[in-house]
Amino acid sequence: MIAARKGADLFLFQVMLLLCAIWGVQQVAIKLAAPDIAPLMQVALRSGIAALLVGLLMLWQRDWHGWLGITWMGGLLAGGLFAVEFFFIARGLQYTSASHMAVFLYTAPIFSALGLHLLLPSERLRTLQWLGIGLCFAGVAVAFGAGMSWAEMDRRMLLGDAFGLLAGMAWGGSTVVVRRSRLSEAPPTLTLFYQLFVAFVLLLGYAAAVGQLGPLRWTPISIGSVLMQGVVVSFISYLTWFWLLRRYLASNMAVFSFMTPLFGVTFGVLILDEPLSLNFVVGAVLVLLGIMLVSNHVWLRKQLAAWRPAA
Repeated sequence: MIAARKGADLFLFQVMLLLCAIWGVQQVAIKLAAPDIAPLMQVALRSGIAALLVGLLMLWQRDWHGWLGITWMGGLLAGGLFAVEFFFIARGLQYTSASHMAVFLYTAPIFSALGLHLLLPSERLRTLQWLGIGLCFAGVAVAFGAGMSWAEMDRRMLLGDAFGLLAGMAWGGSTVVVRRSRLSEAPPTLTLFYQLFVAFVLLLGYAAAVGQLGPLRWTPISIGSVLMQGVVVSFISYLTWFWLLRRYLASNMAVFSFMTPLFGVTFGVLILDEPLSLNFVVGAVLVLLGIMLVSNHVWLRKQLAAWRPAA
């Protein structure tokens, strides 16, 4: 039996710091390798590589046999939403910067919280969370509209930002599907396999159907990008996250995961030399504050209660 979950400690902070850096750099890697391998092919291949590795791990663990018959419908739906998420990431990075994508993608907790609020009585939103949702959508409006000149580049970036927001919605939807289906009780490797395998089939099939298999040049950058995303991000980091969830309080982990968009923006500026407009910076700050309030309201309430002077 798993021991009681622990609160935050130095080990959790160090591992989450590494995970957030890995997750923050993935959009930069896709953008960096785009001249050699199409973003859509990158996300398809990364899903296929990771699905193969997770499948081999499942065969070794043998803890999933009794779950296929009762999870396949939820698995297909979660996998379909996972594919939609990465479809919009791939398309969005053709128009907008990796920095913008890192922020808009991580609006996912907002959409999962709204979906769970509507579907699960135990997941009703609290006052702090509603405040966070308001801040998040205000930030999106500022980042989208304030100071927009409507030049051709601005219109392209606006479209890419919208795709990033749609990717966040799809990610939030897949979280709702997992929570509302038998996948919430199944081994995490099975849930991850459903998402990766279905995404691989759908994304590769779409790329072939619309003729977006190219460009495809195997350079050190393109090979490194695909292997990093498939092995490090989609396999090692996701399984590490699930391993931590079994040992630490989810609320504490959510606090640390707030660092991911910050890493994404930082890497985009440092590696790709992406510019940051003032309206995006202000909007991104509002979005990140909103995400933090929605995801970490339990932790924040505890901190406020601890700071409150004794009566």
